[in-house]
Amino acid sequence: MSNPWEDISLDTYENHMKLDSVKQLQTLNKIMKAQFEAYPVKTAMVLGVAGGNGLEHVDPSKYETVYGVDINGEYLKAATERHKELVDFGILKFLKIDIIGEAANLPHAELLIANLLIEYVGYEAFSKAISVVNPRYVSCAIQINEDVQNWISDSPYIHAFDGLDEVHHQMEEKELASFLERIGYSEISRTKESLPNGKALVRLDFEKS
Repeated sequence: MSNPWEDISLDTYENHMKLDSVKQLQTLNKIMKAQFEAYPVKTAMVLGVAGGNGLEHVDPSKYETVYGVDINGEYLKAATERHKELVDFGILKFLKIDIIGEAANLPHAELLIANLLIEYVGYEAFSKAISVVNPRYVSCAIQINEDVQNWISDSPYIHAFDGLDEVHHQMEEKELASFLERIGYSEISRTKESLPNGKALVRLDFEKS
């Protein structure tokens, strides 16, 4: 069975995400810059990397390897073209992996970044992926919705996302922290970025106990 994310074009996704009424592409870019700069690590992995938004903040003098993982091969092709220099340097490596069914194929990295991903795989699959990657740090941004009925912001592109209802999980900070605690990770920081339409992105960082 195909994942609905494989049927959404990158243009549609990014055009929706960068609308002034949504502002998530810009906010996620800012969050990812901070995530890449936050910890003394040489390897990182971005789960749900899409078209590579934010990868321009990978510092080649700091990072030896950064893995970009996504289920959509077309997204990964676009990300490869956009960040050709980092790919040519051998720093950036893209992997087409379904985190729900193929987590065992994920390599090790010291920092695991997952922004707006857990919503679509669930806490359990995310926990399994962390156990395989075995990072020292986990940094994830989740969307908090005051209006739980309309978790996707209204836009001209909204119907392209109709299929996501079947894979979407409403996020709760405490529940996420509880799942990570069970596999040996303690929360070390929390920041919140407000968005239009009563939504916010909350960044939660964890360290291996």
